[in-house]
Amino acid sequence: MRILITAPYHEKAQQVLQETFGEVIYRPWKPHGRAYNEEELIGLLEETQADALITEHDHVTKEVINAYPDLQFIGVCRGTPSNVAVETATENDIPVFHTPARNAQAVAEMFVANVITFMRNTIAGCAWLEGENWEAGAHTSYLQFKGSELAGKTIGMVGFGAIGQRIANMVKCFPCTIQFYDPYTESPDPDYQKVSLEEVFASSDIVSVHLPVTPQTTGMIDESLISLMKPDAIFVNTARAMVVKREALLDALENNRIKGAILDVFDHEPPDEVDYKIIHHPHVLATPHIAGATFEVEDHHAYIMNDALVAWFIKEDKNIKQLANKEILAVKS
Repeated sequence: MRILITAPYHEKAQQVLQETFGEVIYRPWKPHGRAYNEEELIGLLEETQADALITEHDHVTKEVINAYPDLQFIGVCRGTPSNVAVETATENDIPVFHTPARNAQAVAEMFVANVITFMRNTIAGCAWLEGENWEAGAHTSYLQFKGSELAGKTIGMVGFGAIGQRIANMVKCFPCTIQFYDPYTESPDPDYQKVSLEEVFASSDIVSVHLPVTPQTTGMIDESLISLMKPDAIFVNTARAMVVKREALLDALENNRIKGAILDVFDHEPPDEVDYKIIHHPHVLATPHIAGATFEVEDHHAYIMNDALVAWFIKEDKNIKQLANKEILAVKS
C-alpha cells in the first residue's frame, strides 16, 4: 500500500506505517503554508499514485474522492472529519478514520489554566503591575485583584466525552464537584453525577461546553439555558461556537447576569463585529482558538491513527471508535 500523508506526522510514526503497510510519501501541508485545496490534492494523488490518504485540514471534497474512488482508506488527523466528504467516501466503500481525543490533554490543561487565570484576576493584575501602579505602602493590588479559588466549585459539563472526562479527572482533586449532561454517556465515575441540561446551567459555578456541531446541537445553548445560570457563574466554551447563540451570551454579559465567559471559539474566524464585541467585553477572557494547539497533539494524532490502521487492517477489528463512517460496516457485512 502506498500512503500519502499530508498531515504533520513524526518520523517514528511514519516508520511504523512503512514497516506495516508499505511505502509512505510525506507531503505535509505546513511547508505549503496552508491546507491543500481540492485541485492541489487531486494533483498530489495523481503524482504519487497513492492508495490511501492521511490528511489533517486539506479539502477532501466529493470531487477528490470521486477522482480516486479506490482509495483503501482516508485518515483524518482531527477530532471530527469535518473537512472530508464522508458520505461520498461511504458511497465508494472507503473507510474514514479520525483521531478522537487527540487534543484532550491540551484542551483540558488550557481549561484549568484559563479558569484559574480568570478567577484570580491574573491578567488585570499583570497589566496593573506593568503600568507601574505599585505605590509605596499601598495594598491596592491585594484588595483590587483578590480572586476566588477553584476548590469547592461545582463544574457542569455540557457533553462528557474524552475532553470533559479529562478535565473532570484533573479538577476533582482540587476538590471540585463534577456534574454533566450527555444523553449518550453514562458516568465513568460514581463521583460524577449525570443530571439534566437545565440542572447543569442552574446549579453549576462553571458551565463548560464540550459539544460537536450537529443539526441537533447547533444553537442548542440559547437564552433559556443561559438565563438559568447563577449571577456569579462562569461560562466556558472551548468546543464549537455554533452550539451557542452568541446574542444570548452577549446579552447576559452586558447585563451582568453572569460573572463572565472564557472563550476560545467564535462564530466567525476571523471574528466579525459581534464576535469582537464579545471578545472586548471586560468580563471575557478570549483566546484565538488555541486550546488544542500544542506540539504534543501532533504526536497524539499519529499514534491514534496508527493504532486504528493496525486494528482495522492487521487485527481485522471492525468495531474501532476511530471509524467515522460506520455505515460501511453494513455494506461489508
